[in-house]
Amino acid sequence: MNTQQKPSPQQNAVQALESPDPSVRLRAALEMGKHPDPEHLDALVGRCAVEPDFYVRDMLTWAITRLPSHSTLPRLRRELGSETAQALHTLSKIGDRSAWPWVSRMLRDPDCEVARTAWRSAAALVPDDARRALAVELAGQLGRGDRSLQRSLSRSLIELGPVLDEVLAPVAGSRGASAAVHARATMLMRDDPEIGFDAALHDARLLVPVDPDPAPTDGSAG
Repeated sequence: MNTQQKPSPQQNAVQALESPDPSVRLRAALEMGKHPDPEHLDALVGRCAVEPDFYVRDMLTWAITRLPSHSTLPRLRRELGSETAQALHTLSKIGDRSAWPWVSRMLRDPDCEVARTAWRSAAALVPDDARRALAVELAGQLGRGDRSLQRSLSRSLIELGPVLDEVLAPVAGSRGASAAVHARATMLMRDDPEIGFDAALHDARLLVPVDPDPAPTDGSAG
């Protein structure tokens, strides 16, 4: 007689996270989210860090959020040293503001993807009394990177609400710099949620004054 105990559905789900088939991994993450077990935390976080499929990562993140935050937060904090962007994203989904100090230290990360995720996470987790300080910090990065990165920064700034005017207006009033155009585009997007980033940039370039060419200094002008 076979006395070996069959694996539970949850144990099978942990094993299925390693399947080469993304649909199998997706079902496994769903099963683990439906039946949350703190013992699965390492498996979920570890898989989330290397998972190539967006939908599976999203389901893994959901499964992690179903676990008690007193378990998940310390584990994700350790993950910030390796798979930083995904850990930041998961922290924002958990929504526990005690993670704010960890996120706020990563806003100027040189890795654009880490910075992008840190901005979004910071906008979600920032305490009310730190909103203006966060807006000032993010405004210091206006004009950074390519169109996609700038659009992400604008969206994160808009999430901060009424503090934007006093922070962005001085930048938008400067002459000709890419930061000024980006600031003005962000304000246009805030005022008109239907406008796209490209259209906002186009209009911002028309609104931001440009310095004239500097006068020649070699004595050739006469």
